[in-house]
Amino acid sequence: MAGLRLGPLLRYVDWETGSTATVWVEASRPCTVEVRCADGAGGTAPTFSVAGHHYALVVVGGLTPGSTTAYEVLIGSRRVWPPEDSRLPPSTITTPLAPGATPTVERAAGDDASSAADGHATGGPADGRAPGGPADQGGSRSPDAPSGVRVSFGSCRWAAAPGDGNDPVGPDALVTLATRLAADPAAERPDVLLLLGDQVYADETSVATRRRLAARRDLDEPPGTEIADYEEYTYLYDESWRDPEVRWLLSTIPSCAVFDDHDVIDDWNTSAAWQRDLRATPWWHERIVSGLMSYWVYQHLGNLSPDELDADPVYAAVRAAPDGTEVLRRFAAEADAEPTRTRWSYRRVFGRVRLVMVDTRAARVLAEDRRAMLDPQEAAWVRSAVLDDPSSYDHLLIGSSLPWLLPPLIHDVERWNAALCAGVRGSRWARFGEKLRRAADLEHWAAFPDSFDRFTELLREAGSGPDAPATVCVLSGDVHHAYITEPHWPKGRRTPGADSTPGPRRGPAAGSGTTSGEAPTARILQLTCSPVHNSVPRSIRAGFRFGWSRTGRRIGRALARHGRTGRSPVEWGREGGPWFGNQLMTLTLRGRNAALTLVQATAGTRGAQLEAVLERSLTPEDEAIFGHSTEC
Repeated sequence: MAGLRLGPLLRYVDWETGSTATVWVEASRPCTVEVRCADGAGGTAPTFSVAGHHYALVVVGGLTPGSTTAYEVLIGSRRVWPPEDSRLPPSTITTPLAPGATPTVERAAGDDASSAADGHATGGPADGRAPGGPADQGGSRSPDAPSGVRVSFGSCRWAAAPGDGNDPVGPDALVTLATRLAADPAAERPDVLLLLGDQVYADETSVATRRRLAARRDLDEPPGTEIADYEEYTYLYDESWRDPEVRWLLSTIPSCAVFDDHDVIDDWNTSAAWQRDLRATPWWHERIVSGLMSYWVYQHLGNLSPDELDADPVYAAVRAAPDGTEVLRRFAAEADAEPTRTRWSYRRVFGRVRLVMVDTRAARVLAEDRRAMLDPQEAAWVRSAVLDDPSSYDHLLIGSSLPWLLPPLIHDVERWNAALCAGVRGSRWARFGEKLRRAADLEHWAAFPDSFDRFTELLREAGSGPDAPATVCVLSGDVHHAYITEPHWPKGRRTPGADSTPGPRRGPAAGSGTTSGEAPTARILQLTCSPVHNSVPRSIRAGFRFGWSRTGRRIGRALARHGRTGRSPVEWGREGGPWFGNQLMTLTLRGRNAALTLVQATAGTRGAQLEAVLERSLTPEDEAIFGHSTEC
């Protein structure tokens, strides 16, 4: 008899019609999975098979726009979710109002729903909130309540729970969020959760996972205690998503994800020399193929809309095959060998908010004479995704697992190192530069200077012109601390042109490649939040702080002179942070207003709690969000 192994995960919710969503599950055997909603909406999908595992991505249709409805998962006629003994609230799907629609009263579970009969899908009235807004006392949406979008984000979640209950890295922010929301179903929830990389750690396994690895192979042989193949990747997702509170949270809050290095290996695709060395090992090919296969199954599919899924030839081929393993293996091997054949980046729309999630790992060009964060096709796609139809959004979010703007000293060190590796100071310095690059993890946007400059110009363009959004926010993680920084465009400083990159143009200086004093009218910010559950050594904390200091900036300028790197097209200072701890940021976006909160998970006598360490308005009119002005 088939059962539910993992999930359900609520992934995609359609913000254009408010009537469609997708739910991901892993079953124990081949079967047909049904999602049945209390309001009569639902969908079914047969499982597809990969490496002995069975998955389904169910498209749920017929949802009522502007409602919250409970749902259950069935295999055959047997309900497998929620569990019989669940102490958590019902899993729900919340849909936005369709554009121009009139608010209506909706219920989380109707009395006539089959799921309500046994008491598991009932939860009283829906919270009735507009996405991002509070519920009223009667459970209906107030016609005058301001609608909006709440976007929570973070990265770097090492999911292993301590066996003795004493967590050396502190409470898990995702678990703490889930516990708080489960305890208060009427609390304000995120409308979407952005997971910005390192959802699993293939190179840092827990004691429990190592025991499972040791039961199937000799850990004295490479890759040792790291993940070797697809089956072992499934252990990581089991560990990450089986926690009861997290499992419930991911079943109720839609999520968008993108990989970073630890999803495959530390410093993945740092340089051409790094890649040659890894490809020469006997275990690397299976690791990278399995990493991309598992990412496609567990994370990437849920990023796509139903229309995108229908148009995806790999998804069609895997579903059509009795066993999709070889189809997916070929795809993953080709994606590694020729990255231009695959696009992991994607675009999502949340009302008047546009999200462009950028692949900053697999799309790299590593040859030193053409080094780029994004290959030309990927760069053109990102440009079009950002600049197309600018009047359709008030806020632009760009998800980049790696921060665009780092502490100035670290930025200058990476730019200097890139120049050394390119040979600007000769072969001896180039060899030293490569060693330093790997030892110090110098592989962020600044380590790809041309890409940094072009990306900076793209952001300036996006924030300029008559249709400019109110804010352009780059959302990042990776660096195990949180901070806010805002760039400034010095008047008269030369900015790189975009003539060679196909795509839309916007703004008076777009594509000119000449000196430009045109600062953007939108507020442009780097918002970095990491980790969700991890740590950073005290010495590295001190280094990050020093990177913002005046002395650090002076050292950075000296390195820039030595590396002949020239000046960056922008300057920036620290607007907030650094904050260290397990944490999540949330953007609240309503109309052209924006506000930011940062919460940290802290241990207390009553268990882990989320403590607000920052509430800040990002636009002048945000008193409506916080009830008072906290503009930075």
